Amino acid sequence: MDLPTAVKSYQFGEREKSELIVVSQLCSALTGFSDTEKGGGKKMLLLLMEQVRSEVLFAAKDTGEREFERAADSLNAAISLVESDQPEQAAEKIAVAISASTTPAQEAWQVLSDHGLL
Repeated sequence: MDLPTAVKSYQFGEREKSELIVVSQLCSALTGFSDTEKGGGKKMLLLLMEQVRSEVLFAAKDTGEREFERAADSLNAAISLVESDQPEQAAEKIAVAISASTTPAQEAWQVLSDHGLL
């Protein structure tokens, strides 16, 4: 991995990981919403998930890292589960996306560290 790609991969990986953690927490929170709150909560959660997916896909395109594509695939599955009123199962798919988005960041960290940049 070259240095420019390492910088981007590290930045994207850390950012996506943070966003996906928030999405996972919101999936868990949605299960505790009352029936009257669930509809609006679900709509807002789906909007956020779609935004995060766009960012993950941008990271995949910009870096060429296959793991970001894997994260987007897992997030697509999670979105479908939330649409089907299964937020608990969606959180499991998001965990896979978190792991996938962390991999490029770890690899990039090693490259940046080897060059004395971290």
